[in-house]
Amino acid sequence: MKQLPVPVLALFLAMACGENKSQESSQSLTEKIEIMQKEEKQKIEALLSEYKKSLNTSDSKLAQSLYTRDGVFMPTEAPSAIGSNDILKSYEFIFSQIQLNIEFYIDEIEVENNFAFAVTNSKGTTLIHATGDTIPEANRELFVFEKVNDEWKIARYMFNKTAPKS
Repeated sequence: MKQLPVPVLALFLAMACGENKSQESSQSLTEKIEIMQKEEKQKIEALLSEYKKSLNTSDSKLAQSLYTRDGVFMPTEAPSAIGSNDILKSYEFIFSQIQLNIEFYIDEIEVENNFAFAVTNSKGTTLIHATGDTIPEANRELFVFEKVNDEWKIARYMFNKTAPKS
């Protein structure tokens, strides 16, 4: 077996080590991205938890605070509320009519830079203030989020009713 001259062997080893370091750095970069994505998703989950709290406590101001200044709320069978003032008025009206008791279930959250979306569904009950009746409530929802000043906010929100599951 023929031996390689020391300089050639050293060059070969250096190249192999460099290639290995490159693979390690790209792997660590991938891991860092995955960790950052997970952290961002957790922040969005916390935002959704606050949103659920605003619904279940009929807190219009809290709901409004979770939106961007130019956010859009698109409730079923009602006009869209565009911007902070309209969003507040819309939630005030809704909460004057009903009391929600719901739970959110997150189907999907995807994050891309300063934007993200979530697909959720919710289930619970609605107390209708005018009649005193409590009825089943079930919806599917689409949220679009925007990161503003390093904080996730609801940029767009739309939901529609689904048949409550027994």
